[in-house]
Amino acid sequence: MPPGCPSDTSAPLEVFPRCAGGMIRQSTTTRTALLLTMCAGMFLVQLDVTVVNVALPTIGARLGADLPTLQWIVAGYAVVLAAFLLSGGALGDVVGHRRVVVGGFAVFGAASAGCALAPSGPVLVSFRLLQGLGAALLLPGTLAVITRAYPQRREQARALGVWAGVSALALAGGPVLGGLLVAAWSWRVLFWLNVPLVAVAIAATLRVVPESREPGRRPDFAGAVTGAVALAALVFAVIQGAVVAAALAVVSAAAFVLAERRAADPMLPPALVRSRQFTGANLVAGAMNFVGLGMILVLTLYLQGVLGYPPPAAAVRLLPGFLPLSLMAPVTGRLTGRFGPRPLMIAGLALGAVALLNLLRVSPDSGYLTVLPTWFGLG
Repeated sequence: MPPGCPSDTSAPLEVFPRCAGGMIRQSTTTRTALLLTMCAGMFLVQLDVTVVNVALPTIGARLGADLPTLQWIVAGYAVVLAAFLLSGGALGDVVGHRRVVVGGFAVFGAASAGCALAPSGPVLVSFRLLQGLGAALLLPGTLAVITRAYPQRREQARALGVWAGVSALALAGGPVLGGLLVAAWSWRVLFWLNVPLVAVAIAATLRVVPESREPGRRPDFAGAVTGAVALAALVFAVIQGAVVAAALAVVSAAAFVLAERRAADPMLPPALVRSRQFTGANLVAGAMNFVGLGMILVLTLYLQGVLGYPPPAAAVRLLPGFLPLSLMAPVTGRLTGRFGPRPLMIAGLALGAVALLNLLRVSPDSGYLTVLPTWFGLG
């Protein structure tokens, strides 16, 4: 906890001025409202990762979109989110985290309206890219606001636990909500739903979130550009199988490393990258997310296009993959504290590999029960 802040944060507090280290002290009621508002931002970001998947066959039929376009409707959002995630966090340090959160909500809401009005697949992909940019501002911005509102370690852990729980809820609930809305109304409702929620969230942010930034921090423009290009090119190369994009990803990644070594205030400090624990954890998390999110797309198309399930039924059959994630998160935290992260990471990767081997048994004539072990095992 930074010096200069009152040590007791358990009782209701009056509004305090800014403490050393940029922390903000507020009343308990205001901080609760702040937490709920930031969780709403996280909910929207994660919901739009999975809510669209169940609607893809319907979108393809209505807009005449081919399979690569459908892939980019899902992947485009994730590409931009990943590419600008570091930049979004660094921007908040420079111009203010509340300003970035409000901007993220505004971009996300405007892009959602554009998605809802899209007359064709390419237009929908374009607005999904813009939506990903809003998400890249929201995700690190909401995290920064919460950590400054809850400076005491125990309170901060509880607040971040709520934030992470909302994330898991959004990921799990996205397919179900998407299936129900598509069956009851239209795929366009998936995006219209975001607009009023964003308006309320912006008003709440302006009311309960104080501004905070890192004084004296200088923007890392070279790192932002090279990092974004490297990540975007890498994902494009994976989706399209483009050799030129793969080469661009390698060159941009090398330029990013060089830029971070020379930057006065790097977005990703080289010392952090040299940490085996940090690098290993991120590689494992990246691999699991890559496989898991890709599996959502494939399984959605398989359930509806091959097995013929309607959107609500397909959505329900996606739930088993999210249940382990939701139920095991608290247990995993305790096990990590007892045994360390390495055994759990090895076990998770091994279980995921075994689950993927089950896909060798899947054919057009297979039923849902054939793919269920793979989906549940990845979860």
